Order: sequence, then structure tokens, then C-alpha cells
Amino acid sequence: MDHRYAILIDGGFFIRKLSAKLKRGNPTVEDVVAEITRIRDNPAFQGYELLRTYYYDALPATGKVTHPITGKVTNLAETAVFTRNKAFLQKLELQPDISLRAGEVATRGYKLDYRTLSDETLPARSLTEGDFVLDLEQKGVDLRIGLDIARLSLREMVRTIVVVTGDSDFIPAFKFARREGVRVILAHMGHGVKTELKAHTDGIID
Repeated sequence: MDHRYAILIDGGFFIRKLSAKLKRGNPTVEDVVAEITRIRDNPAFQGYELLRTYYYDALPATGKVTHPITGKVTNLAETAVFTRNKAFLQKLELQPDISLRAGEVATRGYKLDYRTLSDETLPARSLTEGDFVLDLEQKGVDLRIGLDIARLSLREMVRTIVVVTGDSDFIPAFKFARREGVRVILAHMGHGVKTELKAHTDGIID
């Protein structure tokens, strides 16, 4: 087997860092593909064969939620955010050499915004509509990344795995891959990461 590698992208992290880099929200699929190409063109991977890029993100939230102040019922599947995010993921998975690994989002209604909780005037005023934000929990994304790292390593499908993330929760998966003889490269996109995460990689690109 030639020196084959795979790129695994933590989508939530990736989009946040790409938005900061582009200095605008809602990166397009073209923006994402351009950034993946930049990673692929890194001299560290010269002569390597790309198996594919795996992109991990949660499908947009669905269900109905009721605002605790106004009583307004919102069907999340009919919102502009749902439409935009669904279209983005559908277009992304049609790109060559990109495989979408989709988790889910659990919808738990509304919660107080962190800025509201730190507002010193809160005890002396009434809550307003803007004090609340949707309470959403992403599920299954980190698990899928960890399972794919193990699968790619155990089946000897690649010799190098490039993981685009800043999450230290992946340390056990990194350690497993390296024990199986697979090189792990961390692409942190300029994000500050813990020393422990760096220690369990074979190289870092930003």
C-alpha cells in the first residue's frame, strides 16, 4: 500500500475557525473545499494518496419549541437556519472525495443566555424574550470521529490520519491509532490546544 492518508474534520470546530479566518459567518461549501485543499497541499503530505476527507457534523435541529416568555411556538424545521444548514450539508456531501458523517441535535427547548446569567441587573428586572436562547445538544459526532479513527487504523486503510480539531477528548483515539502504527497529525487551525493533545500526535499543522 502506498502512503495513504485520510482527513477527519470536526465540523463544528472547523466552521468556527474558518468563520474567524474569513471574518464572516456562514462559510460556503466552496470556502470549506478551499480550506480542505489548503490542508491537502501542505508539504507534509507531498506524495501521499488521499483516501478521502470525512466531515463530521450534526444534522440541523428539528421539532417544535415554545418560548417561555412569549408562548410563541416555533417549528425548527421551517426556520431559515434549518434550510441553510441542511442545504449546506447536502451540497457538501456531493463534493468529490468528501464523506459526510452526520450526528444529531437534541432539542431541549430554551435556556437563559449566558450573558443574561452574568447580568448584574437581573434580580431587579423581569425576564424578556431576548434573555433566552435555544438549548441544543449535539450528539454522536465525537463518537463517530473516534470510531472512524479506530476503523481506519485496525483495517490498515491508511498510514496517516489528519484530524482537524482542538478537542482534547480525542486523546484516547489518538493514542489508540498510534499504538496501531498509524501516524496522527493534528490540524488545529491556529487554535490554542492543550499540551496533552499535542503530546499524542506525530506532527502539527496550523
